[in-house]
Amino acid sequence: MTLLESVRKNRISSIVKETAQAEGQGPSSLVERIRKGWVVIPKNKFHRISRPCAIGWGLRTKINANIGTSTDSSSLKDEIKKLQIAIRYGADTVMDLSTAGNIKKLLVAILENSTVPVGTVPIYEAAKEAKAKRGDFLKFGKEDILEIVYRQAQAGVDFFTIHAGVTLKSLEALKKYPRLLGIVSRGGALLACWMRRYKKENPFYEYFDDILNIAHRYDVTLSLGDGLRPGSVVDATDCAQIEELKILAQLCLRAQEKGIQVIIEGPGHVPLNQIKKNIQLQKRLCRNAPFYVLGPLVTDIGLGYDEISAAIGGAVAAGYGADFLCYVTASEHLRHPTLEDVKRGVIASKIAAHAADIAKGIPGALDWDREISLARKNYDWNRQLSLALDKDGVRKIRQSSQPKDADTCTMCGDYCAIKLSDLA
Repeated sequence: MTLLESVRKNRISSIVKETAQAEGQGPSSLVERIRKGWVVIPKNKFHRISRPCAIGWGLRTKINANIGTSTDSSSLKDEIKKLQIAIRYGADTVMDLSTAGNIKKLLVAILENSTVPVGTVPIYEAAKEAKAKRGDFLKFGKEDILEIVYRQAQAGVDFFTIHAGVTLKSLEALKKYPRLLGIVSRGGALLACWMRRYKKENPFYEYFDDILNIAHRYDVTLSLGDGLRPGSVVDATDCAQIEELKILAQLCLRAQEKGIQVIIEGPGHVPLNQIKKNIQLQKRLCRNAPFYVLGPLVTDIGLGYDEISAAIGGAVAAGYGADFLCYVTASEHLRHPTLEDVKRGVIASKIAAHAADIAKGIPGALDWDREISLARKNYDWNRQLSLALDKDGVRKIRQSSQPKDADTCTMCGDYCAIKLSDLA
């Protein structure tokens, strides 16, 4: 029995009680939202995690950090370090997006070392295996895909990104209304190439029921991927994106009817003035299923600083109702991320999520801000630094420029406004 099936029978498991307490929610209220499909708790039956999380309506905005190898960088040791850094600085989940090296070994290591839910994109391993076995990353079929989905579920993966919305129909919309930047999703592009070569329907769509059977067996949450998401603000909210979203809404209902929890993935590049419309459309079409957005980036000019563009978009999106933010690093579009990129990407996304939670009035969201402001008022620098997202980093900044008066900082010195206001 899956978690969704259990709550439909009014059975409140320990994981529901634990996450409800962490969110400051009553278990019965959380159960009702899980039952409706408004909230999910990604948790494979066989993955032991100490920090499960609930994602969805009325809860704290959660963030995900992507890690994993690439064809140009495939160090297992480095990716485990990235996992540890991501969790240390506040990632609620991580995704292994590995496309090179020993993917099976790395996934097992990530699952063993992660204290939070772990997601994957099965098409990546399918393509990698096809390349290794047959010399062509598009030489895979139904059995290859189902074998990998089954193997990853059996290993303990908590949620899958399944690009089942890239169909012959949605590709027609892309063909009819061409984009500046076509398909920018790796999974979406792989499947589009496969479909065009073999002139067949997307196997993730055609054999969706088989995938549901595997997900049901291991209670894997499905994150229905946006393979046709826009990769430029110029292409945002176009026909192909909306056509795919409509298909994902149908698949969402099929999965929920099977007793499987579902997340809907959303666009990556969206101008500020279109974010609200995107959130409202997804919530309406997908009956308030949790919405997972990549950023979104609000401009395409932020090369080297895309974590800032994503944080702006993420705060606005979450403020309007997005539930789950995928971080973006400074090296997005430029290189494989470093350890420092991961750290700063998580922190930027965490700030965006928290800012949105304040705007949404999430219970307890302001408590953290109140504590750090009180410490600032009391000139309690140790307390301020201990409450920071990057405790070590801000301590180094503070120590690098020592004021004459220990109560102040070198920005204002003798003209510290807080000290002056105490004298007024």
